[in-house]
Amino acid sequence: MNQIHQLNENHLEQFVRILAQAYPSGKWYTPDGHAQMMARMQKVIHEDRSSRLIGLFREGQMLGGMRLYDYRMNLFGEEVAVGGVGMVAVDLLHKKEKVAKDLIAFYLRDYRSKGTAFAALYPFRVDFYKNMGFGIGAKMHEYRVKPASLPNKGSKQSLCYLTSQDRDELVACYQRVMKRTHGMMAKTAFESEQLFANPEHLFVGYRENGELLGYLVYHFQKAHDENNLLNNLVVKELVYENPQVLSSFFAFLHSQNDQIHRIVIRTQDDSFHHLLADPGNGSERMIPHVYHESHASGVGIMYRVLDTKEAFQQLSHRDFGAQTCRLKLTVRDSFLPENDGSLLVQFNNGRATLNDREDWDVEIAMDIAAFSSLLVGAVSFKRLHQYELATISDPSYADVVNRLFAAQEPPVCMTAF
Repeated sequence: MNQIHQLNENHLEQFVRILAQAYPSGKWYTPDGHAQMMARMQKVIHEDRSSRLIGLFREGQMLGGMRLYDYRMNLFGEEVAVGGVGMVAVDLLHKKEKVAKDLIAFYLRDYRSKGTAFAALYPFRVDFYKNMGFGIGAKMHEYRVKPASLPNKGSKQSLCYLTSQDRDELVACYQRVMKRTHGMMAKTAFESEQLFANPEHLFVGYRENGELLGYLVYHFQKAHDENNLLNNLVVKELVYENPQVLSSFFAFLHSQNDQIHRIVIRTQDDSFHHLLADPGNGSERMIPHVYHESHASGVGIMYRVLDTKEAFQQLSHRDFGAQTCRLKLTVRDSFLPENDGSLLVQFNNGRATLNDREDWDVEIAMDIAAFSSLLVGAVSFKRLHQYELATISDPSYADVVNRLFAAQEPPVCMTAF
């Protein structure tokens, strides 16, 4: 019989031992690495009010653990609660014993029981979590461009260095941007502290009339094993409140052309290549017929609807494409059976309400992973239908349903967990 509960300081030796073997690249199995991780986890237990460490035990022995995060996310203009999970680790002697499955099931039901309708995570393996009902979010694009390829139209006059004394202003700037950006999660106090605690991070801010309207967090990266003078500048965070601020940061990055080999920028902006003079990443690779390789892309953040009815109630503010129709929605959720089934949603000029009537205009059906991606705006119904990941009872309603769930922008996530 499993016992799953929150960890305290007495459990940390077991948890760190399991973490060290589950994530060997962290080298937490070495004496120094072990001590560092112990100190980090003690800090989490005593200081982080936005996360919890959870362990799974059998007969008093810890077989696995994870870290749960309490987040707030901008979902189409309103903040909603989102449960996050990370550091999922299983003792190597107990792999293939459904420890990870049981941990994730606990995570999902724990947040669902609190009225949280959405969950998110970064997968160690996409298929593993897709089978548990998580849908893929927006892709991340990594550009490696020459500094001179960035636009140089802005002024650097309002730029300045920032220190930990500016942390509150930086967080306030981030939160203002978060409140108008679909998908962004509120920055927690512990997260902002860790951002400044990293000695490699350097900070440049944009001030206008004494107010911080944007910031850039970056660090340097060696670009050549045999040339210590050749370095890349890696952008960790780039937050700005208006185009003028962004132009100033680009002018700063452009001016590093004499010293920096490449600027590394990771963004979920599908249009980023349009502002670059040369978006090439230096690989010189040509994709047939004649397409210059510009960036690498990857899937990462995944979302899951925990309670479909509650999700629609929390999205009562959203305009579902100004459409009017009665929709029967069937969601298949084998991992969380209490979320499996059908419901009727009445859309009036884009506003959704749940309906108990027996008649409907059109029915759509899909599994929970596809629906989760659809509801947060990471994929269109048109594509899901085209790929046979969703069905529709009356194809003449396909455009209406597509407009119902269409998003102006996919969800942006800058939070690492």
